[in-house]
This record gives sequence, C-alpha cells and structure tokens, in this order.
Amino acid sequence: MRGSIKAKVTEQGVVIPREFLEGIEEVEIRKEDNLIVVTPASQSDPILELGKHPIACGAPDASEHPDKYIYGSASYSG
Repeated sequence: MRGSIKAKVTEQGVVIPREFLEGIEEVEIRKEDNLIVVTPASQSDPILELGKHPIACGAPDASEHPDKYIYGSASYSG
C-alpha cells in the first residue's frame, strides 16, 4: 500500500494500518521538529555486532589499549 491517509488522533494515539507495516515486526517512533517519524526498528543492536569479525592488524594489545593506536603513542599513558 502506498500513499497517505488521514487518521483521527484519539486519547490512545493513532492507529497505523497494518498494510503500511507489511513485513515489519517492530518500529521506532520519534518526533523531529514538527514531524512524527515511524521507521522499522533494527532487528539487531549494532553494538552487539562489534567484534564479530575481527581482523589481524599486527597490534597484539589493540583491544586492551585502543587509545594507544587511535591517538598515537605520544598521548598514551598506559
């Protein structure tokens, strides 16, 4: 279903037709300026994805001292 509809705002809020949400299990609703934005929620948390595909970089202590490699040895105090 494409297009737009008008919906009455009740004390409970607004009902979004299921046809608009086909294949979506969860949505994120946020207010930006004068707009209400409804977007499909991410099925996975990106933070939980970190480290799933590590690479070898020749720095054996990079996970323990990332600042040493991000900011350089001059600012590293470990």
